[in-house]
Amino acid sequence: MRALSCVIWILMGAALASVGGASDLDFRAPASPGEAARNALRDLAGRLVPVYQDSDPDRYLANLSALQMVAGNYSAADESRRSLRDLRRRSGVPRPIGREIIFDVYAHARALESESRISFTEAFARSYREVVSRLSDLDAYAANEWFRASPTVYKEAFQRLLDQQRASDSIGQSAAFDLFWAYLYFDAYRSFAPSVEQLTAEDDGRRYEVVDDIVIKTRAGASVAAVSIRPRSAAKPLATLLEYTIYDSSNLAKECAAHGYVGVVAYVPGVHGTAAPVVPYQHDGDDARAVIDWIAKQPWSDGRVGMYGEGYSGFSSWAAAKHLPAALRAIATSAATAPGVDVPMAGNIFQNSAYRWSLYVTDKKPADEKDYYNDALWQALNEKWYAGGKRYRDFGRIHRKPNPIFIRWLNHPSYDRFWQQMIPYREQFAKIDIPVLTVSGYYAGSQPGALYYFTQHHRYNPHADHTLLIGPYDDAVMQRGALSTLQAYPVDPVALVDVREIRYQWFDHVFKGSAAPALLADRVNYEVMGANDWQHAASLDAMAKGALRFYLDPAVSRDGHRLTQHKNPHPSFVHQTVSLKNRKDAAWRPSLDLISKSLAPHNHVLYESDPLPNPIELNGVFSARLDFTVNKMDMDLNIILYEHMANGDYFRLFSPTNETRASYARDRVHRHLLKAGERQVLNFRGERITSRLLLPGSRLVVILGISKRPDREINYGTGDDVSEESIADGTAPIKVRWYGDSYVDLPMRR
Repeated sequence: MRALSCVIWILMGAALASVGGASDLDFRAPASPGEAARNALRDLAGRLVPVYQDSDPDRYLANLSALQMVAGNYSAADESRRSLRDLRRRSGVPRPIGREIIFDVYAHARALESESRISFTEAFARSYREVVSRLSDLDAYAANEWFRASPTVYKEAFQRLLDQQRASDSIGQSAAFDLFWAYLYFDAYRSFAPSVEQLTAEDDGRRYEVVDDIVIKTRAGASVAAVSIRPRSAAKPLATLLEYTIYDSSNLAKECAAHGYVGVVAYVPGVHGTAAPVVPYQHDGDDARAVIDWIAKQPWSDGRVGMYGEGYSGFSSWAAAKHLPAALRAIATSAATAPGVDVPMAGNIFQNSAYRWSLYVTDKKPADEKDYYNDALWQALNEKWYAGGKRYRDFGRIHRKPNPIFIRWLNHPSYDRFWQQMIPYREQFAKIDIPVLTVSGYYAGSQPGALYYFTQHHRYNPHADHTLLIGPYDDAVMQRGALSTLQAYPVDPVALVDVREIRYQWFDHVFKGSAAPALLADRVNYEVMGANDWQHAASLDAMAKGALRFYLDPAVSRDGHRLTQHKNPHPSFVHQTVSLKNRKDAAWRPSLDLISKSLAPHNHVLYESDPLPNPIELNGVFSARLDFTVNKMDMDLNIILYEHMANGDYFRLFSPTNETRASYARDRVHRHLLKAGERQVLNFRGERITSRLLLPGSRLVVILGISKRPDREINYGTGDDVSEESIADGTAPIKVRWYGDSYVDLPMRR
């Protein structure tokens, strides 16, 4: 369930806030969530019931029901929850789905068990059917997702609270209610878990018609397996939401149906029971078009299809749009990959993870699927290849599992016709005139692909109805939900939105004529980290009101060199040398921490500004002009931006690192080799955006360096095919002079 383990504490806190300030009570926490814990809490609840008060009627009834359930008085608890529902109905407060449904059903089931002298299993089934059958499809879907949660999550949460309380021999009222609710979650879920699967399946069968054996033939003769789920209550044909995927795993087809659409999931040939070799990317646009055409002809279809998805499914949405199927009316993607742009390479630098993934999706052996999730295995393989210095093309041979798909990709290091045929290219974007929603994050590895689709669509179609929503999220935000803490960074409260629900609201706007989500007020909608504020702009450039230029000054600063707004009148340079033969750093891994106490650049040069005198917003995409001399015909560059905060912490402004092969910095289609030994200039624009309120006293940090790492293709600078180079080509180290005329332009709004 989406973000369940992360929201437990939020949900508990919402119910427990301001429960009063009674004197502490004697209480010793048991060691574990067993019988002793039940008895201890029952005794504590019995002492609190007579004295508990709260001026808020809603909170009073909710917490009173908790006390009564813990004390074992389920009939009273059932009545308290009935009073709570009546109170909310009279006051017009919407009935929450989740915690409230769980305990409405559970309290009533325990009351039935006691009063009717029936088993809990029978009582819970009666209570569940009575409550859930009255819910709408959407509310029932949400409720059933809650019911399916694992009891283990709640057991661990309860155990943590017991551990925290054990050092004390007394407890305050607020902490007591924390324990009560944690215990009730644990007790309820362990009690009804054996019954849930059968009951939710029964409820689903009453609500939805599922067809899971669909096979669609494409014009090329391929077989595409598909599953459709549609609400039985629909009185007329509906619009369809389609996901086209390479993964035979969980899907959102039922969630689409719960929102009033036909949900269809279709699978790449070779997946979900069809017999064919799996070929990622190459044929998906045409195959997805065949699925869309098939949907439009079905009696339950109103002829309109929207596509959605994350990662691969996001890519396939764009691949289908390239073919302009008449029934395709909208696409909404998150973490959408763009083959040739952000996979299997980033900045035209191939990544070892692409080999790992290509094996996973093309080889159906269970052992290979198990290996895919074995990080230690892949780390060891990276180190073995790196230390051995072999060609990048030999990576699969070292693993003893050569993959022709991966080799095929290596044969196309430029963004050539091979990649261009997969998704819209140049003027083809101009013909895509359907609404598009793109969701991404400042810490999403897929952000370069998302921005490629967004910028190219608007470049070739200035009137494109294409909206971007971006904030402090990673690639998993659509599946897992927005996290309140992302890698130790406390995310602003306004950014904790349900992006998946926003996607449905956007589809409702497109297909049902409802109002557009308020958060999507303009073409670019972005959360300003640190300001706790959403801003809206007509374009990426309009996010800022100009740029601040910072020169890479060779003058020595505290931890490196200076980043200054004034060019040094005395021309100089920073000299950097990177050994291509040294492999003692095979175990090195780049830090992905968003907040660090210190920085340890690896083959990088650090530049730091003076403290900022005034607050400014860094909004948008950085650009750079690098003035340098190098002894090679090519090199791979990294640029990272940090805020060095006044408290000494370093805050990473985007992640992962912006990577660029110098010979493709100007043009990813054509390679432009460097001039070894000559002073030259390289201008390029970053592929990642960010937004952050920088406070007075903060310093800006730019880290510029050479990429040579075990999990990437290594560029030895000969000018030949990089995948053919080996350590034998690295006798001479890379020697660079970074001149003080170099600068970065950072988009700002004061």
